[in-house]
Amino acid sequence: MTQPIDRRPQRRLKSHPSQDGDGVAIHRLHDFGGSLDPFLMLDELEAAPHDNAIGGFPPHPHRGIQTLTYVLHGGLRHEDHLGHHSSIGAGGAQWMHTGRGIIHGETPFADAHGLHAFQLWLNLAASNKMSEPTYRDVPGDEMPHLARPGARLTALGGDWVAADGERVSGPLDALAGRAGVAHVTLEAGGDIALEADASTLLVFVFAGQLEIAGDGVTRGELVRLGDGGRLSLASDAGAQALLLAGEPHGEPIAHYGPFVMNHRHELDQALRDYRDGSLTD
Repeated sequence: MTQPIDRRPQRRLKSHPSQDGDGVAIHRLHDFGGSLDPFLMLDELEAAPHDNAIGGFPPHPHRGIQTLTYVLHGGLRHEDHLGHHSSIGAGGAQWMHTGRGIIHGETPFADAHGLHAFQLWLNLAASNKMSEPTYRDVPGDEMPHLARPGARLTALGGDWVAADGERVSGPLDALAGRAGVAHVTLEAGGDIALEADASTLLVFVFAGQLEIAGDGVTRGELVRLGDGGRLSLASDAGAQALLLAGEPHGEPIAHYGPFVMNHRHELDQALRDYRDGSLTD
């Protein structure tokens, strides 16, 4: 039997300091040109323990995307015009399908370990951009895992299959672009191998350094992987990473602030709808 080909880094992006909302300090990665399709942007939020000066994200609109927020330490409070009020803590995730329009606000907070969270933007296909908005949150104790000696994969969404065939599926099962999102933790000397045939496969390292089929990737780097059928991760000193897998829409992308559509005239319409109050009708 032919062995699957290991996928190797093909393109590298480095996160950069930025700011959003009410002065919230973040590290951001983004590409609205389509090279990460169906993914658009990934923000990393960090703050010191019991930091009472963390800014928030006052109410603001979205159209045309999904957001997935995942918390490692601290938490996040969410409110939106649909009447959802919820909080998630360490290990939990919030998923928002903005569809034709949603207005929401978010308030991050630190705990004894500080604040460490991520927000991912996924692009909606043109056929779903004007669909009905919805929201869901999942606590950390509902996230399934794959465990190997020195390695652990937490599945937030999508199907993840170990090289030996063991499978785990994340509870967020309606991600745009048939996406999968997982959190991998490797102890010193740990490794894990996964089946990985998604057209788009990204790895973002947020702690330590890992090797992908022998190629080193450092903290703050996101890599897009080339073709193949297997993802092989290892770390000499320990590392943590987010894995993002999905199928591209292959459609034009038009972006302005919180709106992502396919064409400029659709952005103009979104702005008019927001200003006249019809975005959420």
